[in-house]
Amino acid sequence: MHATRRALFGLASSLALLVALPASAQEFITVASTTSTANSGLFDHILPMFQEETGIEVRVVAQGTGQALETGRRGDADVVFVHARAQEEQFVEEGYGVERFDVMYNDFVIVGPGEDPAGVRETDTAADAMAAIAEAQASFASRGDDSGTHAAEKSLWASAGVEPAGRWYLSTGSGMGATLNTAAQVPAYALTDRGTWLSFANRGPLEIVSQGDQVLFNPYGVILVSPERHPHVKAQAGQAFIDWLVSNAGQAAIASYHVGGEQLFFPSAQ
Repeated sequence: MHATRRALFGLASSLALLVALPASAQEFITVASTTSTANSGLFDHILPMFQEETGIEVRVVAQGTGQALETGRRGDADVVFVHARAQEEQFVEEGYGVERFDVMYNDFVIVGPGEDPAGVRETDTAADAMAAIAEAQASFASRGDDSGTHAAEKSLWASAGVEPAGRWYLSTGSGMGATLNTAAQVPAYALTDRGTWLSFANRGPLEIVSQGDQVLFNPYGVILVSPERHPHVKAQAGQAFIDWLVSNAGQAAIASYHVGGEQLFFPSAQ
């Protein structure tokens, strides 16, 4: 009898301790973000730092930017962290998000077979590179998923005066890592963010064949989903994550992420 009482007392004490824990220690938020931030390994690097400092766990849903913003529109995330500025600003203007904050940037690069059958290395601009690929009808692997990278790719085709179609144009409907796997297997050209490329191990014959054009600049922004539109949004914890990302600590965490000695993302919070 005494043993049973002691066991019950111990259980009650444990439950009381659990209830007494600060709310932040049991708190989590959902962040809809891009496959590039997930595939690059950035979140694996910075999220443990944020959780250690605040006690808030971040659960990431990795999608293309268009899908991530749609997740935010439905109220199925507390924060969106993406890279298609025009779409992000529209998201806020339509009342789905509170405010957009600059967080970081990197750039896009065009990769392709090292033998470069379309002669992309001889071109001067990214649009010229895309025009050369289309003219040669060299295989091109597109994400085709309404992501930020896909939006950038469509803009480049438009600048080149090309409407890509045909057997050479391969729309994967997949994330960046899966699309690069397709490009390596074919092999084919592809547009990718530099962060994912630097952390991508299965390069096979692929090399960077075009880079450095100003139009390849790739900024990332973070937005709290509107608690007025979706009252269940964890506004306080979500804003805490945003505040940390743009703080000195968060910006330093982003800058400290390197792969193979190269920095993948560059802080840009004002």
